[in-house]
Amino acid sequence: MAGEHVPVLLREAVEGLDIKPDGIYVDGTLGRGGHSEEIAKRLTTGKLISIDRDQTAIEASSRRLARFADRVTIVKANFRDMGEVLEGQGIGPVDGFLFDLGVSSPQLDDAGRGFSYMVDAPLDMRMDRTSGITACDIVNTWTQEELADIFFRYGEERYSRRIAGAIIARREETPITSTVQLSDIIKSAMPAAALREKQHPAKRCFQALRIAVNDELGALSDVLETAMDRLSTGGRLAVISFHSLEDRIVKNAIRARENGCTCPPGLPVCVCGFVKTMRSVNRKPITPSPEELERNPRARSAKLRVAEKL
Repeated sequence: MAGEHVPVLLREAVEGLDIKPDGIYVDGTLGRGGHSEEIAKRLTTGKLISIDRDQTAIEASSRRLARFADRVTIVKANFRDMGEVLEGQGIGPVDGFLFDLGVSSPQLDDAGRGFSYMVDAPLDMRMDRTSGITACDIVNTWTQEELADIFFRYGEERYSRRIAGAIIARREETPITSTVQLSDIIKSAMPAAALREKQHPAKRCFQALRIAVNDELGALSDVLETAMDRLSTGGRLAVISFHSLEDRIVKNAIRARENGCTCPPGLPVCVCGFVKTMRSVNRKPITPSPEELERNPRARSAKLRVAEKL
């Protein structure tokens, strides 16, 4: 049903955390609370801190998690401020961090949010609708070079320059304020062969705008570093990403701590002083099963990586 959020890789992510009933866990991307609920079910004397900046999501998940009030604390905050949140809660070493980097189904389906190219809505795309710039601001004020840069860098859109040029030309005639309006401009700038591709022509540009509006990639590296620093020995990090840029950041952050030696290959012993602090639990990312994809097609690009603190 439209608007219902189906947590992606739910069983795999929660099992990957290897939860201890008395452990301390952090869900850095609470959303509608599906992953938090499964973590909370496995706790007895343990504690879960769940963080999100979307007030609508917090209200919905608070109802869902009400029966776990003795073990779950929900905090409205940007996950880039996770360190300060944990300090404020008096939390020391953490036994597990979970991050689901996707946009939830209710966010996609809510016409007022502007995340979807399939629903006509105002161009917003903010996770926190109380602050920050909107996609409308970017589309109507950024230069052609800046637009082309974010479409290529964050969306890996090979027609980024053509699309940026079409946006500039259209906005000189009238402001671009809706998702369908922008989607049509994007399609108009693409060659016929690109329009025949399986995925929607606007998908990559909308992804890029969402990332730019919410500064997602800039925050992600810092958040992962904070999480790995705060993990207890044996604690685990589980991250679900939905596009190659996110997955690359996650993979490289883990790899830097499990294979960061900078010594020349021929040296018999390490002299750079690197100490391995993480190990990948799964060498290759875990992807949704055919059964999950049948239930939830939006999960098709999801990848889960799990790592453990040594």
